[in-house]
Amino acid sequence: MTDTQARPQPIPLTVLTGFLGAGKTTLLNRLLREPALADTVVIVNEFGEIGLDHLLIETVDEGLVLLGAGCLCCTVRGDLIATLEDLLRKRDNGRIQPFRRVVIETTGLADPAPILHALLYHPYIALRYALQGVVTVVDAVNGAGTLDAHPEAVRQAAVADRIVLTKTDLAGEADALRARLSALNPAAPLLPADAPAEAMLGGLFGLDGKLSDVSRWLGAEAVAAQEQQPGHHHGHHHHGHHHHHDVNRHDAAIRAFTLRSEAAVPRPAFEMFLDLLRSGQGANLLRLKGLVALADAPERPVVVHGVQHVVHAPVTLAAWPDGDRTSRLVLILRDGDPAFVRRLWDAFLGRPAVDSPDAAALVHNPLAIPGA
Repeated sequence: MTDTQARPQPIPLTVLTGFLGAGKTTLLNRLLREPALADTVVIVNEFGEIGLDHLLIETVDEGLVLLGAGCLCCTVRGDLIATLEDLLRKRDNGRIQPFRRVVIETTGLADPAPILHALLYHPYIALRYALQGVVTVVDAVNGAGTLDAHPEAVRQAAVADRIVLTKTDLAGEADALRARLSALNPAAPLLPADAPAEAMLGGLFGLDGKLSDVSRWLGAEAVAAQEQQPGHHHGHHHHGHHHHHDVNRHDAAIRAFTLRSEAAVPRPAFEMFLDLLRSGQGANLLRLKGLVALADAPERPVVVHGVQHVVHAPVTLAAWPDGDRTSRLVLILRDGDPAFVRRLWDAFLGRPAVDSPDAAALVHNPLAIPGA
C-alpha cells in the first residue's frame, strides 16, 4: 500500500467568525443551500446561538442533526478537539455519511486565535483536517462602533483570510468601514454577502486536499501595497502626522506587514527564525502566513502558517503557484515591533541591517528578543 493510499486526504475546514449580530448564521444558512457545501459538517461552538431550526429535518445521532441541505450539524458541548475526533471516528466507522468539508461557526464573542491554535497544535487533527482559513462577518451598520468598543471584533477582522460585509443594503456603501477594514487587514479581500460559497470558503486547500490559489490566500501583495501608501504608520512612529487617532480604537495595536527574500532561504536559518519569532512574540503573533523557497529545494516552495505560539509544519508544494519565486511572509502582530522582526529576518538571511549595526547578534542571543 502506498503512502497516498494509507493516508487519507485532509478534510477542508473553515472557521466562520464575526461579532454578535453580524449575520453569521444568516450567511451560513444561505451558503448551506449551495451545491458546493453538500456533504458539509457544521460545528457550532455555543449551544442555542445558531438559528438553524427551520433547516433541521432529522436526528442522526446524539449531538448530530441532518440539515435540509444534506449537511450535518453538531453543537460543541465540550472540547473542540474531542468533537472533531468524534466526527472522524463516526465517519471512518461508517456511522455517518462521509463528509467533504467542515465549517466551525464561533460564538460572536470568540477570539478565533485559540480555535486556530487548537487546529494547528494537535498532530492528529492537523493531519486529518486542512485549515482553509478564517472568514469574518462584519455588520456594515454597526461594524465601526463594534470595532471601537470590542477588542474581540478587531481580532476577528485582523486574523481573517476573507471578510464578508453584511447589511450593506441598510448602510449604503460603508466606504469608511471598508477603508478601516482594509487598513486593519490588507491581505483579506472584502466580499459581499451574496458572494458564492467557494469565494468565501475556498483558500489554502482545495477539496482534494491539495494546495490551491496560494497567492490569493497569502495576500502579501495587498499588505505590501498598504505599507507603501502615504501616511501608513503601522510599525512606524511618525509623530508629525495630522490625522486623529480615536483613543477608543484598538486597530492601532494591530500591525500587518510582509517579509521578503529574492534569494532562497537556508532551511536551518528559516527554522530558527520561526522558533525565535514564536518564542519572542508569543500570544502577540496573531497570524503568520508564508510561501518560502528553501535553499535545498527552491523549485518546491513551502507554505507555512501559524497562530501565537504554534507554527504549523510547513507543507511542500510540487511547484510554485505562479511566476513569482520570491519568498513572502505575511505577519499580523498585536503590540509588536515590525522593525525588530525585519531586523531579525535580515540577520538570519545575512543581509546588512542599516538601522541596526549589531543585528546579527540577535541570531546568537535569543534572550535579546523583546518578551522572550
